Amino acid sequence: MISSLFILDTSGKVIIEKHWRHVIGRAVDDFLKISQASSSPYEVPPVVACEELYLHHVYRSGLVFLAVTEEEVSPLSVLHFLHRTVDLLVDYFGPVTELIIKENFVIVYELLEELLDYGFPYITEPNILKDVVPPPSLLSTVMNAVSLGTNFGTKQPSGSLSSVPWRSTGIKYTNNEIFFDIVETVDAILDRNNNIITAEAHGEVLCNTRLSGMPDLILTFMNHRVLEDNMTSFHPCVRYHRFEKDRVLSFVPPDGQFKLMDYNVNMSSPQTLPLLVKPSIHFSKTTGKLDISVQPRSTGGKIVENAALSITLPKAVASVKLNANVGQCTFDQMTKELRWTIGKISTDFNVSGVPLLTGNLYMESGAVPIQMARTVYIDFKINMYTASGLRIDTLQVHHEPYKPFKGVRTVTRAGRYQIRI
Repeated sequence: MISSLFILDTSGKVIIEKHWRHVIGRAVDDFLKISQASSSPYEVPPVVACEELYLHHVYRSGLVFLAVTEEEVSPLSVLHFLHRTVDLLVDYFGPVTELIIKENFVIVYELLEELLDYGFPYITEPNILKDVVPPPSLLSTVMNAVSLGTNFGTKQPSGSLSSVPWRSTGIKYTNNEIFFDIVETVDAILDRNNNIITAEAHGEVLCNTRLSGMPDLILTFMNHRVLEDNMTSFHPCVRYHRFEKDRVLSFVPPDGQFKLMDYNVNMSSPQTLPLLVKPSIHFSKTTGKLDISVQPRSTGGKIVENAALSITLPKAVASVKLNANVGQCTFDQMTKELRWTIGKISTDFNVSGVPLLTGNLYMESGAVPIQMARTVYIDFKINMYTASGLRIDTLQVHHEPYKPFKGVRTVTRAGRYQIRI
């Protein structure tokens, strides 16, 4: 499947390379020719077919993870493996940077050796990998520095003795507890009348389990219907047939932190969006008028935090005079970007009032503003709230005698939230 894997920095320099079948050196040169022709790393196609080679890459944390195959394979399987590899490195080392990889190159090579067997995915579960390749510690760092080697291969993976590959046997905790985080990102494009062009809530359910033994869990949602007819993906521990039948999650969880599921929910009604933003810009020959109001629309009574918006004005605008009843405004003369940092927005308008920004725009002498569409970019965060309405209800534990403590947090953030005026 995968013949070679390279980790490159932004300049194209190879930090680490690993070959499973034979050395393929020209793949990096072929990739650099394609990437140098693009204005941004994000614009490089994730899969490129070259002569006798197929290049698959992901751009994460300022690094390029490049996998090379010599035959046509399912591209999503290779890209999924690359993302999985990056997630494992983050789990081992924290933020993945060029310096971190160089400092831990021995462990990175050991991980790559276990991740693939002759180019095919072999062990990708963190639970087993951490038994085979222990995470870095102060002792292992000192041993590597004095060339005493690592304890690689000296410990039998306990996870392989379990009937559940992602969970080891004999796990014990004094306090049994499990924590859930529902994190949603709202991507939306609206027109000047706040009609939805496209809107989606991308969510993920993150878990941190500290449970003894081999618990079998059943997690139920209060309003599972929001997941019907929408795209979902699950950790391998989830029994998918049970979800299809009863819309509950039945699973034996891995130990520690992991992502339980991803989901996308279409938002067809403007009433379901968290904020109502009314922007208005009008130009005359020498001046312009700006008027923007922001108010919560559907937040379940929760306070909107870190609210901000930005808009790029025409190049003909020489200066602005702004007045905001909440927050601070800045205007960049070079980029013509106007940014309004609002901060917190309360749902009680009788106390704070509706956030309102008004201002006058002054044109350069002799310049005529071009009447073209402008885009307002909006940012916000709402704690203990989900835009989709998904909420966790009950958690049942089977095959173990204890009743664990369950903690649930939710947060909704703005992704690409735009209003085109």
